[in-house]
Amino acid sequence: METFDRAAVEAEIRAEFDAYEAALAANDVARLTGFFWEDPRAVRLAPGGGLYGHAQIAAFRRGRDVSDIARELSEVRIHAFSPDFGTATCEYRRLGSGRRGGQSQVWMRRPEGWRIVSAHVSLDP
Repeated sequence: METFDRAAVEAEIRAEFDAYEAALAANDVARLTGFFWEDPRAVRLAPGGGLYGHAQIAAFRRGRDVSDIARELSEVRIHAFSPDFGTATCEYRRLGSGRRGGQSQVWMRRPEGWRIVSAHVSLDP
């Protein structure tokens, strides 16, 4: 039996996911790093290797090549598993190169708001 409003929590996560995507499209580095849990246990895995902790994630964002970041999303899925925990997954296609990839994010409600605690990004060669 559900003891929380799943649809409401999924809507909250979707709003954060959409805000993250807007920040990504604008390469708003401060905003992008702000979506991640500010903790050494935060993780972002990607084709170039893993980033462990908020500091490594922030450094990656500051130095990232943004020449091919415009993308379109498909198959966006948001799932809430508790009032404070959920996931967001999607597939994407970069508009410039046409390369395809996918991403998953684990979102956790913190006192400061929803934060990504773990993310995984893939990109076809």
